[in-house]
Amino acid sequence: MRKIFSKRFIAATALMLSLSMTGFPLTGAIPSAFAAPSFQTPSSFADLSEAVKHSVVNIFTTQVVSGKALNPFMGPDSPFRGFFGDDFFKHFFGDVPQGQMKTHALGSGFVIDNKGLILTNNHVVEKATEIKVKLEKGKEYTAKVLGRDPKTDLALIKVKAGGDFPKPLVLGDSDASRVGDWVMAVGNPFGLGETVTVGIISARGRIIGAGPYDDFIQTDAAINPGNSGGPLFNMKGEVVGINTAIVAQGQGIGFAIPINMAKELLPQLEAGKIVRGWIGVVIQEITPELAKSFDLKDIKGVLVSEVTKGSPAEHAGLKQGDVITGFNGKPVENAHTLPRLVAATAPDSKAKLDIVRDGKTMSVGVTIGNMPQSMEEAKASPEKDEAWGMSVQDITPEIAQQLGLDAHEHGVVVANVQPGSAAGDAGLRPGDVIKEINRQKIKNVSDYNQAVQKNKDRLLLLVKRGSGSIFIVLQTNTDG
Repeated sequence: MRKIFSKRFIAATALMLSLSMTGFPLTGAIPSAFAAPSFQTPSSFADLSEAVKHSVVNIFTTQVVSGKALNPFMGPDSPFRGFFGDDFFKHFFGDVPQGQMKTHALGSGFVIDNKGLILTNNHVVEKATEIKVKLEKGKEYTAKVLGRDPKTDLALIKVKAGGDFPKPLVLGDSDASRVGDWVMAVGNPFGLGETVTVGIISARGRIIGAGPYDDFIQTDAAINPGNSGGPLFNMKGEVVGINTAIVAQGQGIGFAIPINMAKELLPQLEAGKIVRGWIGVVIQEITPELAKSFDLKDIKGVLVSEVTKGSPAEHAGLKQGDVITGFNGKPVENAHTLPRLVAATAPDSKAKLDIVRDGKTMSVGVTIGNMPQSMEEAKASPEKDEAWGMSVQDITPEIAQQLGLDAHEHGVVVANVQPGSAAGDAGLRPGDVIKEINRQKIKNVSDYNQAVQKNKDRLLLLVKRGSGSIFIVLQTNTDG
């Protein structure tokens, strides 16, 4: 300790001498150009906790699952599991009767109005056959689900509220939250109930692969199993997020759904039906290679790889190869932004798309439609004949039927892709249908061969994959 102190003392003395030589005073205030901003850390979170924690509830669910409950050897905790299969026990013991058993789970939620409405996560209640809500003072209610939305992991449940029901919490503005803001999480981790943790907002707009509309707030406030569905508060006592997920391998990495997303969906959750906006385009991120192929100045925006027939986008005049850079005045930075903006827009309303087409900037008006049910993915089929590290073949009636294609579909089917090849590195897959090469339509293998012979270094492919289409750039490896 003494040695460390001695070094610090010497460094401080040297700094003071340096300041005096440059004319800065050694006493009084530091000049404003060098002064650190004034920060104030809350001396206590007790008042905030006392004001809001009573409206946070514990949720206990019961689920009835079917399975071979009478087979003690094949249970999830059995040491024999993984060494012997069902056939082994069936041979010696015969058919094991199917049984039903109850499993229990827990989570959190919070009161949002005086009618007994409680907001929580979808994954807390989605498979529950019974839902119990327990208040801070121990009183229990039976709840029913009003509406769920798996795509955003939100759910709204309701209880018959009595006179002593907690007051609703104030829903804040998550868009106004900033990285570095203090936040407080309240919930029911591991069934302990009324647990308060604090931290800061670590990041915003996080995409963690939980669903198509990821836009999470990241926080280092401690979040554990059972916190799901609980509120994340700002220092005003307003809910700015709904605690949802954690990184199990990390420390201090939790995620919350922005409350503004929940506020947009609340009327639909209460009505029991989620309706999302839709324009009918398949989009993809713009890579540097795609930007070069389309003569784009930068990689901002999203590339339209397919326009659905009869969709609002087709009626508005959108085309393959258009680059969407804005939606209703908001910038479209990437392929995660546009789906969120469109889905949150009411069907039948008008919207404006900012696009770049052939290097020209323009605006297109579109009438938002209703999002249809998603289509199933097509399956692949094998074949031969290699080029660019892949083999292709014509679309026969049998292949069209196997892949779920239209009988008159044009193009060639990718039958095989060699790992480490140009096709493999670009992400082509067996079953992909190549529709265009360098913006020229491909009807069959003959067209394909002519196109690849003309272009030895780079190919811009329009590929139909399942029910959608994407652009893919193939280029030869020039690194030696």
